[in-house]
Amino acid sequence: MNGLTEKEKMLSGALYLAFDPELFEERQIAMDLLYEFNHLHPRKAEERKQNLKKLFGSVGENCWVEQRFHCDYGYNIRVGDNFYANVGCTILDCAPVTIGDNVLLAPGVSLYTAGHPTDTVQRISGLEYAYPISIGNNVWLGGNVVVLPGVSIGDNTIIGAGSVVTKDIPANVIAVGNPCRVIKDNI
Repeated sequence: MNGLTEKEKMLSGALYLAFDPELFEERQIAMDLLYEFNHLHPRKAEERKQNLKKLFGSVGENCWVEQRFHCDYGYNIRVGDNFYANVGCTILDCAPVTIGDNVLLAPGVSLYTAGHPTDTVQRISGLEYAYPISIGNNVWLGGNVVVLPGVSIGDNTIIGAGSVVTKDIPANVIAVGNPCRVIKDNI
């Protein structure tokens, strides 16, 4: 992948160096916005909404994120209409995170697009990778759910509290566990 910037590598799913100066600066810009967001008085609803519009790549109608919230870049996050993220949400958005309409994230939900190689030499050299996460419409992720890189979750699906989602979950199901697996249809 010669000739590509570390950001281009990151966005393409290739191994990249996260502490590249350009990427580091972009994370610092996001940290500035997050600091403002997380320290706003809870009653300053309009200011909180405006802050998220500056931070996220796109925001639908009726988007609400509770404080404390954390992300890496912000610009890779796209949320649809009627999105709600409860307290303690973390979205590591080194790759695109696309969230549909009517999605609920319970407290402590974490969406991780970033990961580290299992090869020791690559890992200690500072390389990492990032794969997109996609969450469909009408999805509810229970408390402390973790979604790992490259996972898609289908429409109308519920992921039970404490689950670790390591593989794609289809539409119209209830799935739970570590690793998360479908336990029944949700029609």
